[in-house]
Amino acid sequence: MILNDQTAIETSKQLLQINAIKLNPKNPYTWASGINSPIYCDNRLILSNIETRKYICNELCVLINKKFKRTEVIAGVATGAIGIGMMVAQQLNKPFIYIRSSKKQHGRKNSIEGGFIKGQKVIVIEDLISTGMSSLKACNSVIENQLELLGLVSIFTYGFDEASNNFENEKIINYSLSSYDYLIKEAVNMKKIDEKEINMLFSWKENPKKWKF
Repeated sequence: MILNDQTAIETSKQLLQINAIKLNPKNPYTWASGINSPIYCDNRLILSNIETRKYICNELCVLINKKFKRTEVIAGVATGAIGIGMMVAQQLNKPFIYIRSSKKQHGRKNSIEGGFIKGQKVIVIEDLISTGMSSLKACNSVIENQLELLGLVSIFTYGFDEASNNFENEKIINYSLSSYDYLIKEAVNMKKIDEKEINMLFSWKENPKKWKF
């Protein structure tokens, strides 16, 4: 879900301006999964841009304060959301933990790093949602560690039906600052893509695994 149009539009604009999101429908990127994609997202670049990281951090704080007022702990998903998650926790004056992609293989074999108390109310922060599977894994780690999961917030989502269905099936509330549809509209306004490319970009979203370019 998107909190509001204004935030979604401005987030898209800033991500495009700093090249955290790149569009190239004529010469697609290849994801690790093998999917050909006209879009590439690297939200780690947000951390290198002072104004954008301030904006994103502030909007995530606004979102959490509005939708998850009972939050006691901020959890960032490794590695993409650790930096921004720490900034959000600092601004909200909350403890911070981070969720590993897999359990540590030695020592205490933690799936979550940082100090917490069982039963604390946690909001999970993600930088990007595609199918939602890695996000769900992170959320399940929170539950397995006997913490109360309030929901998940992210900077950007592709808005795939698969992700929406996955979150709905697990009954996990989730919000994103912006989405693919808003991004494409803003890319048009910024004259980063033309009319023909718009159609290609939307056809990809309908079925990315079978998309032909």
